Amino acid sequence: MVQFPTTLAMHIPDGFLSLPVSVVGYMLAGLMLMMAVLRVRQQKGSHRVPMVGVLAGVIFAAQMLNYPVIGGTSGHLIGGALAAVLLGPWSAMLTITSVLVIQSFVFHDGGLLTLGFNILNMAVLSVFVGYSVYWACVRLFGRQRGLFVGVTFGAWVSVVVAAAAAAVELAASGMVPLGMALPAMVGIHAVIGLGEAFLTFGALMFIDRTKRELLDEAALPERSSHWIGAGLLIALALALVSPLASALPDGLESVALDYGFAGQSQSLLPGLLPDYTVPFIANPALTTAAAGMAGVLLVSLAGFGMMRLLRRPARNESGL
Repeated sequence: MVQFPTTLAMHIPDGFLSLPVSVVGYMLAGLMLMMAVLRVRQQKGSHRVPMVGVLAGVIFAAQMLNYPVIGGTSGHLIGGALAAVLLGPWSAMLTITSVLVIQSFVFHDGGLLTLGFNILNMAVLSVFVGYSVYWACVRLFGRQRGLFVGVTFGAWVSVVVAAAAAAVELAASGMVPLGMALPAMVGIHAVIGLGEAFLTFGALMFIDRTKRELLDEAALPERSSHWIGAGLLIALALALVSPLASALPDGLESVALDYGFAGQSQSLLPGLLPDYTVPFIANPALTTAAAGMAGVLLVSLAGFGMMRLLRRPARNESGL
């Protein structure tokens, strides 16, 4: 058994969920991912593919930047609502899944056995809840006003729902009673969700002011190499400043510490760059920044490659 090694640990680690619950998580996540793959393969055109890689890198880097909230706790971006609006819910689900898989296997951020429920909470529930709220607001207020209201409110709701789901999973594993886990997780993440809403709104405003066509799924962004390069630079810059992230425990860590099950965290595999460190770099700030920048490139390539395979034009579409 080990304690949380760094404040960058964000997701449910191994040891927090029982094996039967973890198996259910993999089954549910696998089912949703199969549906996502089928839906994405049915979509026509591949001009939005580079955006998946760029957004995956930005979300990965942004998740490293924990921000302080009340009660000696920190939060971090999930990015589900933002990804859903920019990419559509099915592509967004696969995008965030690629981030979570690499975080788990390469950086030991989130468990291997618990990966199923980490995907379900952050890549499925967060995406579809955020997108559903956004869609409802667009229908209610119209496209322009509903876009910003819906994404902002949807981002907050998505965090709360994901936290509530995690509380149910912890309770089902016998880690903490639901009557204690649910109010604790929802309460702290209702505050953390305000940060998610603020960051999502800010990102959307930036995109609207600088590259508005990215908000139109049917549009083909002009000078795509320019905005791809700009997006990657932003992601790398976020990774570069990741050592400045809050050192406070995040929402799940705080609940685990408060209710005495933080010591149940286990390490099944160390990861290639464990705890966002590079083995041959001793300086704490430099090793975190280097690991983050390497992660941005890896996640971006993974997202781009995945979507490139899934959205490969058919023979009759490509003219071959």
